[in-house]
Amino acid sequence: MGKYKRIFLIVLDSLGVGAMPDSEEYGDKDVDTLGHISESVDRLDIPNLARLGIGNLHPLRQVPPADKPLGYYGVLREMSKGKDTMTGHWEMMGVHTTKPFVTFTDTGFPKELIDELSRRTGRTIIGNKSASGTAILDELAEEEIATGHMIVYTSADSVLQICGNEETFGLDELYRCCEIAREITMKDEWKVGRVIARPYVGKKKGEFVRTANRHDYALKPPVETVLNAMKDAGFDVISVGKINDIFVKEGITEAFKSQSSVHGMEQTLEIADKDFRGLCFVNLVDFDALWGHRRNPKGYAEEIEKFDKNLGPLMDKLKDDDLLILTADHGNDPTYTGTDHTREKVPFVAYSPSMIGSGQIAEQDTFAVIGETIADNFGIKVPEHLIKCKSLLSDMQ
Repeated sequence: MGKYKRIFLIVLDSLGVGAMPDSEEYGDKDVDTLGHISESVDRLDIPNLARLGIGNLHPLRQVPPADKPLGYYGVLREMSKGKDTMTGHWEMMGVHTTKPFVTFTDTGFPKELIDELSRRTGRTIIGNKSASGTAILDELAEEEIATGHMIVYTSADSVLQICGNEETFGLDELYRCCEIAREITMKDEWKVGRVIARPYVGKKKGEFVRTANRHDYALKPPVETVLNAMKDAGFDVISVGKINDIFVKEGITEAFKSQSSVHGMEQTLEIADKDFRGLCFVNLVDFDALWGHRRNPKGYAEEIEKFDKNLGPLMDKLKDDDLLILTADHGNDPTYTGTDHTREKVPFVAYSPSMIGSGQIAEQDTFAVIGETIADNFGIKVPEHLIKCKSLLSDMQ
């Protein structure tokens, strides 16, 4: 049945560790999320990540390499085209995305799309541009509340986002409009990766706050993934955070929605007290959403520190037949220009109390080694249509 009974896979959303060889093709030169955060702040207090070997994996000003790291560590390159959430997560589970998702950052959405969305929802649409989610509320939320118009906007990602005040617009109505938007944006030329419901509360500028009732309407993976194979084989696949949205419930047996990255780690700690056999797949989005896109290295560093504080208790809960894997899905260098993700390699850090050895693993050419390793552990054959790569299980003894 495999070496490990439970695997905890935690995605530190956007914590890249240096530019991909092709990063300049994506407009990203000399990007390095983790490295530039370290260079930009005086303090980066992450003792648990340090023990696992993060300072061995990547030079950090505040974190010297560990003499005897507890874990195995290395770097993964992305095989797929793109630098977004879905591309990264899907590749971890074996999917090779050859065409990046469409973005509307520079132009806003086409008039034909907006007109159809307006007609089918019965709402006049305002916004239709790339904007920060908090800034567009300050600009347009008072108008939305007063008129019933609907705020639609995008970002540097492949997304269509709709804002709705929970009291005046209503959550059910917001979700209805997002479902219509998802249907409309299934056309190839409008096919965004995600439609996102962005509910908020407040009555006037300066008081608007987005709530935890966000809902992502992602594209379904184009093929069945390692998660489907695990579920079909009778294993538990527990999702925390937006994993359930990213995979559109495919291959998931139980889902927990998180209010923040700290909450996500608290949920993971609770799951670690449960008896299950399979995978706990966690996404911690605040690194990306709150700090990367907003180009705030100090906030990003503090979020890493918050994660590290909960990482220690999680490591303490791990049993000999548990495996912890830490990784990321792309970069989002908070010192770089613009607000977009950055095309970067990602970390791979693995730890189990039963490991005898530790040290560096050779750089891998796809994120799919994660799914391959998980499948190998549970004795599952990876479907033929997924990326072919080696398991890292034998490298981690």
